[in-house]
Order: sequence, then structure tokens, then C-alpha cells
Amino acid sequence: MARRRLSHVIGFDDAPFERSHRGDVLVVGAMFAGSRLDGVLSGKMRRDGANATRVLADIISRSRFRDHLQVILLQGIAFAGFNVVDIHALHAALGIPVLVVTRRRPDLDAIRRALLNHVPGGARKWKLIERTGPMEPVAGVYVQRVGLSLTETETLLKRFSPHSTMPEPLRTAHLIAAGVTLGESSHRV
Repeated sequence: MARRRLSHVIGFDDAPFERSHRGDVLVVGAMFAGSRLDGVLSGKMRRDGANATRVLADIISRSRFRDHLQVILLQGIAFAGFNVVDIHALHAALGIPVLVVTRRRPDLDAIRRALLNHVPGGARKWKLIERTGPMEPVAGVYVQRVGLSLTETETLLKRFSPHSTMPEPLRTAHLIAAGVTLGESSHRV
């Protein structure tokens, strides 16, 4: 099998929001062509809702970058609180590999308890997380993946992480989302 050179990737992160916030939350995508920021996409997802997968698919489908996009990076599997992305459905809908990246291994017991005890539709969301499979340590971060081999994942992470262990598209999406929402970017990705 020929090695794919994965150079056109988008990283998505959600904007910070108050704990008491109900309603929609901004999500930002930073599109990179190699090391160059090529564009920014945005949309809104429901706090603790069930529309994350559809919103991401719509944002990407309507984008002028759609035809060149080779990998979708997600800062975690849940956006806007507990709006869980079905990475298998997102991959199937767009035909683009999806890579979930986190700095630390999540506490799955705490997530399961929170979903089952406090979040509407929590049982369905927990099943999505279970279906995604365990997180794998790769290149200093933890990942879940669909449509990418472990070797491709490692190569991609190393290529797009020149300044930290987090890939630049995710770091940039995080900075933009925070800057737009708070007036200044803050906090580590």
C-alpha cells in the first residue's frame, strides 16, 4: 500500500463557556495546508446536545476546503460540554479520516458517571464513546481514530506538532475560539 502524504487537515475545538450557559456554543475549525493556516471555519453546537456530528459534517461539506481535506482532528470526542461526536458516522458521511486527540488519558469512569447521571441522552452518548474504543498513546498524546493507521497517525502528529505535543491545527482552533469568545486567548490546549 502506498503511503499517503497527509497535508490538508482541519482541527476543531469549541469555545469556552460559562458553566451555567445553556444554548449554543461556538466551534472553530482551523484549516491547514502543510504548516500554513489556510482558513477558519465556524459553527454552533448545542450545549450537552446531540448535534455535534451533524454540525461538523455540515461545516465541512459547505466549505470550499472540502475537496482538499484529508484528515479531521478533534480536540476530544465531546464538544459544548457533552455533545459527543460519532467519529464513525462523521467518517462515513464525509469519507475523511477522523482523529480525536487529547493531552491526557480521560477518566472514563468519571465521564460515564456524569453522562449516565446528569446529561440528557447520556446512555446513548456513553455508547458512542464505548464504540470509539480505547485511547491509544501516540507521539506524546492520546488518540482515537478511524480511517488512519497507527503509523499514519504518528507521522501526522509529528508533522503537525512543531511547537508542542498538540497538533498546530488544534492549538490554533483553540486560540481562535478563546480569542473570539473572551476577547483574548488564554489557557493551554
